[in-house]
Amino acid sequence: MSILKRGMKGAPVKRLQEKLGLSIDGDFGPATEKALKAYQEKNDLVADGIAGPDTFTVIGLPELILLRQGSRGEAVKLLQMDLGIDADGKFGPGTKKAVQAFQEKNGLNADGIAGPNTLSKMLLFAGMMTPATVKLAEVQPDEEHFEAEPMPEVKGAEPVKGETVTIAETSEEKSVWGKVTGWFS
Repeated sequence: MSILKRGMKGAPVKRLQEKLGLSIDGDFGPATEKALKAYQEKNDLVADGIAGPDTFTVIGLPELILLRQGSRGEAVKLLQMDLGIDADGKFGPGTKKAVQAFQEKNGLNADGIAGPNTLSKMLLFAGMMTPATVKLAEVQPDEEHFEAEPMPEVKGAEPVKGETVTIAETSEEKSVWGKVTGWFS
């Protein structure tokens, strides 16, 4: 899970609400956002009401950490330090390549996304990414799939006459969502 924010629903939101001591309904609404902002402020995090890798780490939800191109913050810095590359806290193309190389070396799916399976093999994440944490990252039998946000409508792009493009021919790199597994259906 890259982030949780207002408007999202599902099992990951329930886990966040439980950690915040809220009534658990799985709906990230105004009450969840307000409680999260207060928690973030109290714990010296960016108090934006959006739960990302740094918030997941501090609040104790490491199973929701998913670092991919575009991610930023302290969790990305730790990842970069563990990979032995420049630790600027910004997950760019160089970090993705380093993650892919690490994944290949460790017999993992080399997708360039650092989730619990990848992080559990890294020294700086070993304490929080235990086998039990990796198991928690999987969809649990009593949890429903997390519904992803719909893809935004792209306006202004016209297809080229005479050419048909299939999904198989498009690059995953051009997706704003990336390849994510877990709660998403």
